[in-house]
This record gives sequence, structure tokens and C-alpha cells, in this order.
Amino acid sequence: MLGAISIAPPSTVALPPKLLSPIPKSSFNGLRLQHVCPVGIRLPTASFRRSSSPSSSVVMMAKREEEMKEIRTKTTEEINEEVVDLKGELFMLRLQKSARNEFTSSEFRRMRKRIARLLTVKREREIEDGIGKRLSRKFDRQWKRSIIVRPPPSLKKLQEEEAAAEAAEAAKSA
Repeated sequence: MLGAISIAPPSTVALPPKLLSPIPKSSFNGLRLQHVCPVGIRLPTASFRRSSSPSSSVVMMAKREEEMKEIRTKTTEEINEEVVDLKGELFMLRLQKSARNEFTSSEFRRMRKRIARLLTVKREREIEDGIGKRLSRKFDRQWKRSIIVRPPPSLKKLQEEEAAAEAAEAAKSA
């Protein structure tokens, strides 16, 4: 099944120059062991590679860094407000999904990640102030109890648009 494996002392092992190249083509930095297969059987090697270019990951990292810089400029109160708004938006998305309305599924992940980033910055600030984990959780519980439930911004916007449309209809009929 597998080819013969020979064990040699490290002084006699010769590596091909391809593995010693200074700039690897992939993120894999170790030795790659390949199976010796019978003639006629080929293992798929290139099918697992991602089609995205390396520059796209650099752009995504830059966007995340920009977002983190933007979050860090906000005050803790603004972060708390945005977390509440995003959680409301997430709830509205879940309602749309359960009602089988049209929605963008990528919004779930985007909102959850944004909430996580906001809470991470909030926790970083608590650590800077010397607040321990236990006290932080106590503050979190108090903060969650103090939240006043309000409709998310998207619902407010929808209600305003409906009110404007009704006002326009009333103006046309009058």
C-alpha cells in the first residue's frame, strides 16, 4: 500500500532544492510526505487549493483593521448602544428567517462578528482599567438588566417609510 520508507541518519538526508526555496508557494512550511501509488492512480493535489488571490486576504485584513480602529474611537456608551441595536437587528433577521421572508444570510455572520468585535474592545478597556473577569461578568449582568427594549433601527426606518407613504397617499387623495 505505502511505499518503502527508509530511515537514515540526519547527516545523510538530502533534501531537494525545491523544498529549500526561501519563499514557499503555500503556507505549509514542513516536509510533505507523498504516498507511492500503483500506476494509473493519481491523487488529487491541486483541487483543494483556494481560488482566491493572496491580495484579497490582505484587503480583508485591512478592512477589519479599519473597523477595529473605528470601534476603538467610540466611547463605551456608544459601544453599548451599538451592541443593543445590532442584537435587535439580529433578532429581526431571525424573525424574517422564521417567517420565510427574503433576507440575506450573510448578514447573520456579519452582525455576530461585529457584536463580537464591539464586546472585545469593551473587554479590552475593562482590562486596561484593571477590572477582573468576575467583576466584568457582574457588570455585564447589571448592564443587561438595565437595557430598555426598543425596536431596532431597521424597524424604525421601515415604520417611518410606511408613515411617509401613508402621508403621501393622504395628500394625493385630499
